[in-house]
Amino acid sequence: MKNKKFWVLFSLFILPLVFYILLLTGTNNFGKLPVLTENISNVKHFSSDENAQISLEDKITILSFLGDDLELTKNNALNLNEKIYKRFHKFRDFQFVIVLPKGTEEQSKKLKKKIEFATDMSKFKFVYGDTNQIKSLFNSLKTTYSIEDNGYSPYAFIIDRDMHLRGREEDDDTKGILYGYNAETVAPIHNKMVDDVKVLVAEYRLALKKNKRQI
Repeated sequence: MKNKKFWVLFSLFILPLVFYILLLTGTNNFGKLPVLTENISNVKHFSSDENAQISLEDKITILSFLGDDLELTKNNALNLNEKIYKRFHKFRDFQFVIVLPKGTEEQSKKLKKKIEFATDMSKFKFVYGDTNQIKSLFNSLKTTYSIEDNGYSPYAFIIDRDMHLRGREEDDDTKGILYGYNAETVAPIHNKMVDDVKVLVAEYRLALKKNKRQI
């Protein structure tokens, strides 16, 4: 009778606890978003609306390239804002950086007005560069993608605090490496990018907790 009670208690309480501990251990060991490219270029030499130096360093950055016609590409920004920015912008070291060609400053002001109606824009940064600067930055990502002559790419990229490109080493849809997330439609952002940003944020939060415990 005692043996029967023991196994009942074991199955009800101890087994789930052991499973939970194993799950946590597995998450800590394997729940990291892979580094695909190290040390990409910074945007410090790009101009900005704030007349302040914008940097990718020490930030989790969502980086996108919208080209010289924001009327055609504004949906990329709106999709990213709705699915990513609104969800994560309260994380202290999070920012959006939208790269645009010089001369698009007035267009970006119109886009800002559309977004800021229901969004805190404090971590939404627009930077401007010439063709060579934009292509150099894009090429430093070392992806298999190309950028159009007007500085447009449909892909948004996750950059970590060390200025490394993060993504997936194996993607079911592409059957290969996923460097960036197509922002022209909501599905890749909702189904993949949200999860991947979650993983990176959790990684930093875990590291922060460990550092506090060590101090």
